[in-house]
Amino acid sequence: MAQLVKMGAMLQCSFGATPATLIVTPENLTNAVKTPAATIMDFVPVKNIPPFGMCTAQTNPAVIAAKLAGSPSAPCVPVTTTPWAPGSPTVLIKGKPALSNSSKLMCTWLGVISVTQPGQFTVNVK
Repeated sequence: MAQLVKMGAMLQCSFGATPATLIVTPENLTNAVKTPAATIMDFVPVKNIPPFGMCTAQTNPAVIAAKLAGSPSAPCVPVTTTPWAPGSPTVLIKGKPALSNSSKLMCTWLGVISVTQPGQFTVNVK
């Protein structure tokens, strides 16, 4: 069974060098958890998804430019334009599907962002 993701969850990008911590704004505060629970709409770069250290995506223009300049990489700043998928089909938070630890988020540079630690272990979602 999938677990509900909340503020402070650990994320990893397939092209990022380091993990990042999910930021969920307070409008999603629920009685299920003491910190805000995430929805599939918590995908905004920097606001919700911080950088992942250095990027190795060969499709990222910043990485291409860095390599041309003699540097091995560039900062891994996510470029996400669509919500997390699939989200919970049965649990809604403020009218939006809840984010589960099995959801994925696609970066424009072909990276896949995954939840490595949901931030809690007591609330399961379907």
